[in-house]
Amino acid sequence: MKINVGLFGLGRIGMMHANNIHKDSNFKLKYVYDVNKKASIAASKKFNAIDIDNPIIAFKDNKIDVIFIASSTATHIPFIENSVKYKKVVFCEKPLDLNINRVIKCRKKIKNLNPKIQIGFNRRYDPSHFSLKKSLSVGKIGKLEKIIITSRDPSPPSLNYLKNSGGIFRDMTIHDFDLVRFYLGNDKINEIFATASNISNKKLNKIKDYELATCVLKSKSGVISIINNSRHCSFGYDQRVEIFGNRGMLISTNKKKYKFFIDRYRSAYKLQLKDLLNLVKKNRKTRSSFDDGEKALVLANAAYKSLKSKKTVKIK
Repeated sequence: MKINVGLFGLGRIGMMHANNIHKDSNFKLKYVYDVNKKASIAASKKFNAIDIDNPIIAFKDNKIDVIFIASSTATHIPFIENSVKYKKVVFCEKPLDLNINRVIKCRKKIKNLNPKIQIGFNRRYDPSHFSLKKSLSVGKIGKLEKIIITSRDPSPPSLNYLKNSGGIFRDMTIHDFDLVRFYLGNDKINEIFATASNISNKKLNKIKDYELATCVLKSKSGVISIINNSRHCSFGYDQRVEIFGNRGMLISTNKKKYKFFIDRYRSAYKLQLKDLLNLVKKNRKTRSSFDDGEKALVLANAAYKSLKSKKTVKIK
């Protein structure tokens, strides 16, 4: 039987997910919802789904297996809580929220309801990035000593988007914080230093955001991680990872010139959906959990604290 899905949010990322769900023979996109009624109606026609005026319709439908959350960040926690209440499996785009206290309250509220939640950290699923994790786990480079991540976008989002995004560390670098944690495994990050600036795009000063950022993190065992970010890159997406160990080095490098994140991570999004299938059908632990979403936000908040104080911040 197909897995029935209710999809909330039909912006750029939501439409991409809708298209992938529609094309996957394991899933049936039954409901679509967006506060933009025109977008919702258009999506319902395109994907042969039912346009709903209220999310509660999807929550209360016993035939719906998955609630897929791609709506604005402020809606994520309420949608997660209702999804779990009605015993739905949840896929939620990052970040969980911009306020860590809301995330903590949500975790405590749903913990006894056996929640099944996957978070949209798509880079864990990228075949090239994931190959480093597999090689690391079998000791190909010996003991891990350093992680270097370069993550640069071709151009920044609109100012309207950035005003509500939570800033570069919560909106962009959060992917890289998660990837560092993914490679470190059980080795926890215990300190971070962050710095950021604007050189080419002074407009970002008005909204107190940044186009350039670098973070240096240190784990409990002493592994040093360096994250290099830029909101602009003249040659397209620049997404590279280097892991260095006492017996070698491995690199996940750029293969093509991509100008759009959906093209760059096309394979990752499909593998992400396969992971969701395994969560629903086999109750298999997802590669990216609610806990991962919470811990990445903790790191993003610590990065802002470091930026403001100009000091290294300890992670509690």
